[in-house]
Amino acid sequence: MLDYEKDIYKKGYKLIVGCDEAGRGPLCGPVVCASCILPIDYQNELINDSKKLTDKKRRILFEEIKKVAIAYSIVSISPEEIDRINIYEASRKGMTVAIKNLCVKPDYILTDCMPILEIKDIPQENLVKGDAKAMCIAAASILAKVTRDDILEDLDKEYPQYNFKKHKGYPTKEHIELLNKYGPIKGLYRYSYKPVLLAALEKISLLDD
Repeated sequence: MLDYEKDIYKKGYKLIVGCDEAGRGPLCGPVVCASCILPIDYQNELINDSKKLTDKKRRILFEEIKKVAIAYSIVSISPEEIDRINIYEASRKGMTVAIKNLCVKPDYILTDCMPILEIKDIPQENLVKGDAKAMCIAAASILAKVTRDDILEDLDKEYPQYNFKKHKGYPTKEHIELLNKYGPIKGLYRYSYKPVLLAALEKISLLDD
């Protein structure tokens, strides 16, 4: 059971928000950030770091979390914004917006190793491997992961030649081969990522020949 929040509740805090993201490593698509406040007495041994769960379990928990959460928010940051400010700052921006978008104001913030610099009036902790320690962070990681997977599956229908449904944008061998074959799609790929930039330059070179 993930119970890092337990000692924080004992100090009198009641609305602990967990924040996490999905999609920092992929070559394309948005980075999706989520925030989630769970009830003090809520327990669910199945909620864990989203990377440790099967897709089926994640989707079941996704619906459960949305149903039981006091508040949650999900924010997508576009590939263009990632290229403009870098993936780290894009993740920070997404988490910050996800907290500010909540319908209730939290009284404590827990993140998966990401300082939320803009929010100074709420105490916060930035935990290493936070999604394996705090249930609210793990819940946020599930919200972010399922949302991002759905976005990539929708893109797969629009661009089936890239097989987004399988690799979800991550730099697998197959994805790199398809990227080099078809070239990056503007507005979808992250041109600040080296494999994307190299594929784009290769396409330009072929056009010049």
